[in-house]
Amino acid sequence: MVSNEKSGQAGAPTREATAKGRGRPRSFDRATALEKALMAFWEHGYEATSVSDLTRVMEIGAPSLYAAFGDKRSLFEEVVQEYGVRYGSFGGRALAEEPTARAGVERMLREAAVEYTFPGRPHGCLVIHAAANCSTAEVEESLRERRNGNIAAIEDRIGADVAAGVLPPDTDVATLARHTGAMIQGMSQQARDGASRAELEALAEIALAVWPRA
Repeated sequence: MVSNEKSGQAGAPTREATAKGRGRPRSFDRATALEKALMAFWEHGYEATSVSDLTRVMEIGAPSLYAAFGDKRSLFEEVVQEYGVRYGSFGGRALAEEPTARAGVERMLREAAVEYTFPGRPHGCLVIHAAANCSTAEVEESLRERRNGNIAAIEDRIGADVAAGVLPPDTDVATLARHTGAMIQGMSQQARDGASRAELEALAEIALAVWPRA
């Protein structure tokens, strides 16, 4: 640090004092701010959630948001990752843990009915809802890839059961997987429109009726 005497500017603030005078960025809990951003995107979608909306709900300034998370798109990518870990992993677990594809899909649909109508948070699925009216091509494509990846995972599980003789050899694997994906996406929208857990569970029951038996 250069002293006032050496600089020849007696009484002038030092660089350190100036920095202190401007104030340091407000400290905040990053995980809490990320969760608040997640809820905002989940409720309103990607396009309708502005940076000013985010700074308001996250209770931070725009410079802090950019410094901690990057731009809006980078923040959203992190939100989607966090959502997948905290709220959206039930489907993958069901497919992995249940003994058959049908049992896995049954559990997935029933848990979707619970998760999509859970009180105290936005209804439906963030990955499905956030794509609505999205005009940002990269975000739209990223969400589409995630949805298609989920359908591909279901298809792989059904195909494994066909190969093992659990399902008939003439099972239309791709269509059955896409039917499940359509049910998940439809249940998400129905939940957004006010469908109850019981109503979604009834849909899940009907959806399972189309499954072939070995």
